[in-house]
Amino acid sequence: MNLAHYLEKSAQFYPRHSAVKEKDREITYAELNEMSNRIASALCKLGVIPGDLVALCAPNSIEWLAVYFGTLKAGAVAITLSYLLTSPELSQLILHARPKVVYADQTKLATLQKIRDTAGLNKIICPDGDIDLRGLVAMGSSVFHSVERERLDPVAVLYTGGTTGVPKGVILTQQGIDFSIQSTVLYERYRHSDITLCFLPLNHVFGQIYIMNSVILSAGCIELMPAFDMERVLWLLDHGRLTRFYAVPTIYTRLLNVPGISEKFKQVQYCFSGGAAMATGILEQWKNITGITIADGYGLTEMMPLTYNHFHLEHHVPGSVGQPVFGVEMQMRDKDGRPVPQGAPGEVSVRGINVMKGYLHNPEATRQAFW
Repeated sequence: MNLAHYLEKSAQFYPRHSAVKEKDREITYAELNEMSNRIASALCKLGVIPGDLVALCAPNSIEWLAVYFGTLKAGAVAITLSYLLTSPELSQLILHARPKVVYADQTKLATLQKIRDTAGLNKIICPDGDIDLRGLVAMGSSVFHSVERERLDPVAVLYTGGTTGVPKGVILTQQGIDFSIQSTVLYERYRHSDITLCFLPLNHVFGQIYIMNSVILSAGCIELMPAFDMERVLWLLDHGRLTRFYAVPTIYTRLLNVPGISEKFKQVQYCFSGGAAMATGILEQWKNITGITIADGYGLTEMMPLTYNHFHLEHHVPGSVGQPVFGVEMQMRDKDGRPVPQGAPGEVSVRGINVMKGYLHNPEATRQAFW
């Protein structure tokens, strides 16, 4: 299997349908698939083989998606890093992950050049680097057959836990992300006619799996932004350019103070909040003003998603994380790993194919995470 097959299928059935819109730019599914093919074949020419690590450290953009899916098509593993990392932070993660190739924003070039020999970097894809993206695309072929991988093979590494200690690289498998996006499309009833806002960083599980990969699977359109821009968001809403709205609680709180917000959301059919718990009062106020129930759920980078509170929105319960996702087993256990009685405190334990494979180059943390 290869997750990039979903892009290929969407390009097959909806070749002229918009895949991504970014300000005044737009790319169709056929164009995105071809660009990804060129990047995949070019990466192979650079010596990338199945299982190699390719890091991405750049802002949200059409090109980011093309490099991501080109990496997957080549059978490599995408390490997605925040472009907001400081130079010391970026150095730490690159030296830890040791990718063969890095696609980066030009602002990261000096840092990468300093550590490339120590980190074992073969190529830096960046303006003024070994090759820029335009050159990479030009050296590739428009036709490429995605490399087949095993279901338990790694497909992406997302770093997490920086606020509680040294970030850990979460290894996600082909079947794990496949399960995650299939569940998301099912529970949230994605359609190819949807236009979904994404200003959340694509290096993060919310933006990458919950939105980007799920939209690509459903052949919908992503309205992409590098970061939240209130003026741009309001313009998109005023022009009916959005049908699905994804944000964090603070954004919804800000929007409630915008005059005429109910009218602006008249074309939006679905709202979701993630990243933190939503205050019950905000949920109720949003429902009263816009008529839309803000859906929510629970999940971690290591296992996404776990629960949903909105498969049947008419039964949405404010403050609850909802029911376990179909196919995911959850149990409360004590510190020794024994199940606790109903209602007793304990630690949430999870079993399912959505669970990570482990932490990159960190066997001790991996051992501690599993019973």
